[in-house]
Amino acid sequence: MNVFDIAGRAMSAQLVRLNATASNMANAGAVTGSEKQAYRAIRPIFRSVTESPGVSTVKVESVVTTDAKPVKRHDPNHPLADKDGNVWEAAVDSSTELVDMLEASRMYQNNVQVLQTAKSLMLDTVRMGK
Repeated sequence: MNVFDIAGRAMSAQLVRLNATASNMANAGAVTGSEKQAYRAIRPIFRSVTESPGVSTVKVESVVTTDAKPVKRHDPNHPLADKDGNVWEAAVDSSTELVDMLEASRMYQNNVQVLQTAKSLMLDTVRMGK
């Protein structure tokens, strides 16, 4: 594994995280007629990958659904309301999702910077040899 592999894998993991957050944000505020059908936020689970001492990166182990409970709201006029007049809102905290999105995008950008720096250093080294 070299710096390009490490940063590339990290960027790929952050992209999964950004996609999960985007999916959660897209479903925030969605309502349904039953608790079972209500959307629950998803999160990627990361695992550290070490192929040699001092060299490690990250891998997406899986994407799981959170344990958050949907919010029951009494709204008898809603077309999806159950027989008791209740609807369930998606179990998504928009504030948490926004923070997660900012953090993931910053980590992605940090890895882009690592790649740019490594490329620049390699080009400078090549130029020194001429």
